[in-house]
Amino acid sequence: MLPSIPAQVMVIVVDADINGEANKNTEVTMAKGKKRIAIIACKNIKGVSCVGGCLKCFKGISERAGEYERWKDYDVEVIGMDDCGGCPGVIMPKLVLMKDMGKLYDRDFDAVHFGTCLMKATQTAKCPIDVEKLKNMIETKMGKEVILGTHAY
Repeated sequence: MLPSIPAQVMVIVVDADINGEANKNTEVTMAKGKKRIAIIACKNIKGVSCVGGCLKCFKGISERAGEYERWKDYDVEVIGMDDCGGCPGVIMPKLVLMKDMGKLYDRDFDAVHFGTCLMKATQTAKCPIDVEKLKNMIETKMGKEVILGTHAY
């Protein structure tokens, strides 16, 4: 049986040169754990400015930029990405379905990010979604953390 490892472990790596001589010590911090996230994008914007399968969201995750910075100490797995369903939005039914399907395939999520595109649509494009109300509903009814935004690009 393997010993349990604390969520965050500090490891000292000794770097050696070609002759085996120790050069320096390098600290490597291992992840605190794993977070599984779902991302909800704006259907109207996603296909226009987020072409390529939402490259900006995935770049942000990779660099832990924007709202993804909160996950800097975690391994992150995107388990699902969907759009709002178009105006006026059908996010709750989509998330309930995503959660149900996630249970079937061991792909449940810990948190939901509302995409930067969705946030911009509510602020500048007359999107009828009340993100604060929806955030509260998801957190209350589904027990999932909701983060308003993704990347800053």
